[in-house]
Amino acid sequence: MEPPVIIGIAGGSGSGKTTVLRRIVGALDSDRIAVLDHDAYYEDLSHLPPDERSAFNFDHPDALETDLLRRHLDRLVQGQAIEKPVYDFTTHTRADETETVEPCSVIILEGILILAEPILEEVMDIKIYVDAADDIRLMRRIRRDIQERDRSIEGVLHQYERTVRPMHLEFVEPSKRNADVIIPRGGHNHVAIEMVLARIETLLSGDDVGDDLPGVNPPPRLSQQSRAS
Repeated sequence: MEPPVIIGIAGGSGSGKTTVLRRIVGALDSDRIAVLDHDAYYEDLSHLPPDERSAFNFDHPDALETDLLRRHLDRLVQGQAIEKPVYDFTTHTRADETETVEPCSVIILEGILILAEPILEEVMDIKIYVDAADDIRLMRRIRRDIQERDRSIEGVLHQYERTVRPMHLEFVEPSKRNADVIIPRGGHNHVAIEMVLARIETLLSGDDVGDDLPGVNPPPRLSQQSRAS
């Protein structure tokens, strides 16, 4: 069995990562793709009272159980199914149920800190950073958190000022230098997404010698054994 193609999609909160992810998944056979969203691996805060949960810094790398994500990634590469956590963003706790993820020929890792974590970045075949202006990202975050996570606009702005923006400047923005390709305008950048899709197909075909695309610098392919070590 050929090792899967591993893709990382990073970028600031509200940059358009999810739209890029959907464009890639929609263009490929969905049965070939497994998605591991970093957000699913937030630490369970059920041991904290509600006021301490809401004050937690969710934008720092320590807020996520990245070691577990890497172990799950290694198991998928080895051809084993995993049970991905399900995170409840309204209570800041992990749900009792999990989501079964089967091994696939393409594995996508998505999240703001994906490229800032060496244990994840080191195994990626394609590293994508989705870029967007700060005001656009903030507007998208306000809309998402109010509509999907039952937050108030005051709470969203307080969190943005206290943790989101400082952590973006300290961890997320610097991780851009690790990207193979930077996609401004997110899912609306059709040219960049077509380049990425072409590169994915090249890697899946195994014909990745002398066939590089502009703006995409492929790392050496890793075998199943080396990825799992």
